[in-house]
Amino acid sequence: MSEITQAAGGVVWRRNTTDEIEVAIIHRPRYDDWSLPKGKLDSGETLIACAYREIMEETGLSVQLGPFIGEIEYFAIDGQKRVSYWCAKAIDSEKAFHVNSEVDLMEWHNIEAALAKLTRETDIEILTKFIEMPFDATPLILLRHAKALARSEWQSGDEDRPLEIIGQQQARRMLATYQVFGLAEIHTSDAVRCYDTVIAMAKALSIEPKITNHLSEYTFKKDKDKSLDYAKKLAEQIQKEGKPILLCSHNPVLPRMLEKITKKSDVDLPESKLLPGDAWVVYFDKKKCVHIEVIPAPIV
Repeated sequence: MSEITQAAGGVVWRRNTTDEIEVAIIHRPRYDDWSLPKGKLDSGETLIACAYREIMEETGLSVQLGPFIGEIEYFAIDGQKRVSYWCAKAIDSEKAFHVNSEVDLMEWHNIEAALAKLTRETDIEILTKFIEMPFDATPLILLRHAKALARSEWQSGDEDRPLEIIGQQQARRMLATYQVFGLAEIHTSDAVRCYDTVIAMAKALSIEPKITNHLSEYTFKKDKDKSLDYAKKLAEQIQKEGKPILLCSHNPVLPRMLEKITKKSDVDLPESKLLPGDAWVVYFDKKKCVHIEVIPAPIV
């Protein structure tokens, strides 16, 4: 059986002057079709990072990724393909389009017109799913710190326990995954392994991380409410301001935080635990949690 080619893309959307949702569709001269932006995965790249890169390369737009829409499979000339799609809010939707190596035209259409103009049934399927998604929701990302040195191998205070080599590699690759969300703030436990997980990413995004012991497992053991209330306030801030936030903490703390901030929602909680470097992406509208996804640790 031939290997499946992995690719990723998105439904790029905006609100027009009458508050109607419009989506960007592209014309590819190589195939003479109207399509959603997408492209093949580079070696070592995550699917969500691929979607972000391909959208910007093919449309020239800056975007902020939202919930995962789904994936489709189809046979192409060069074999079986699997394409994963995300919601993608256009940040600079009035920017002029410039022809590139893959795309010669980009047009904005309302949903009905876009469905009528798209060439492939698979793109129509994805756009139909998009309509049913909470595509304008805002995430609070609950990130477990990257892989740390084992407690048995560290002789000093546990709060100073550093990342091991794999963890350091994971930390260096966090940016490619989390820049796609357009983060406004980064909050981290004051434990070295949490701080070192996010600091390179924070610097690259020009964000001054907010370092607090309220997110540490040591505070959590003494006073659970401090940690849980901290996460709840961030969730409330997101619902009010609509700006994405990333929070980095520890395995004992994060599951309880997730329960706290989703208490009034009816979404299903993830069954699996977070491994080092994994994250839950918890989406909120103005009232409550509406969607949860899992992002695995960066590939190293």
